[in-house]
Amino acid sequence: MTSLLANRTTRRRGMAFAILLVISSLLMAFSSNPAVREVQNGVSFAFRPIQGAVHDVAAGVASMVSAVSEIDRLRVENEALLQENQRLTSENARLDEIRRENVLLTGLLQLKAGVDFKTAAATVIARESSEFRRLVVLDRGTNEGIAVGDVAIAAGGALAGRVVEVGPDSAKVVLVSDSSSTVIGQLTSNAATGQVVGGLDDGVLVMSQIDSSEKVVVGDEVVTAGIELGGGIRSPYPKGLLLGQVIDVRRDANDVVQTAYLQPAANLDKLEYLLVILDYQGGLPPIEEQPVPCPDASGTLPQGEQPCFSPNPSPSQSAKPSVQPSVAPSPSR
Repeated sequence: MTSLLANRTTRRRGMAFAILLVISSLLMAFSSNPAVREVQNGVSFAFRPIQGAVHDVAAGVASMVSAVSEIDRLRVENEALLQENQRLTSENARLDEIRRENVLLTGLLQLKAGVDFKTAAATVIARESSEFRRLVVLDRGTNEGIAVGDVAIAAGGALAGRVVEVGPDSAKVVLVSDSSSTVIGQLTSNAATGQVVGGLDDGVLVMSQIDSSEKVVVGDEVVTAGIELGGGIRSPYPKGLLLGQVIDVRRDANDVVQTAYLQPAANLDKLEYLLVILDYQGGLPPIEEQPVPCPDASGTLPQGEQPCFSPNPSPSQSAKPSVQPSVAPSPSR
């Protein structure tokens, strides 16, 4: 049975091959006939426009597919470039900020090296700027040796203010632009003095009580006077700290004093870093350190008494107190 099926399959394949061979021979014979060739040429000529149109359509479709692929590739590349541009922009902004902070810190380090006091650097972490108060909060406190009354200065040696409240890791500094702040200022041009108080309006400082006989001109610089009074009383601020520059002067013809308006030397509304002076002792010394009047020539001080002083006819301009460290000798036995 299997052999019979195999014979039938073989005969069918042989017949199919023979038929294909005959058809091929006939086609070859017809194709070599001139008349058939003429018919082929005619049909080819008749269908040539259609072939051209089909070719153009195929070329257009291929071009469209290629264009779509190219657009997709360009879109992907554009998104990648946009992301890279955003990254570079952010990185550039970060580097600019780092450079700006480096400039500020470099100025602060230069100031620290040029100040004859022990100081602590601090960062401004908060600020209060209203119509009533001007103060900043620092990130350093008693753990760094900061105490109430310490003076804070900004880059360039500009006076910023004084510490009014302190904790272990923070301190509040009232700025010189606060209405409660009063500093004795001195013109660098002629040493004329006056009271510099905060004005709050636009941060301008007001220097009042300047003798009307003194010449005050726009552009004059004002520094802390650092005046020392008798009895060991010192100015709360060291001498020579820059307060600001005169931007306006007003004087009443009938008044004996004049008033100057100062632009602060530091941008008090944008402070970021400050130096706090730790070892300047201003104001009235503690009771146990307050000097007493020296006795006359016939008297003596008991041994262990605090130092005495001799009254000066005029206030000293020195930054150091005019206290005589020596103690009168004990009575001889």
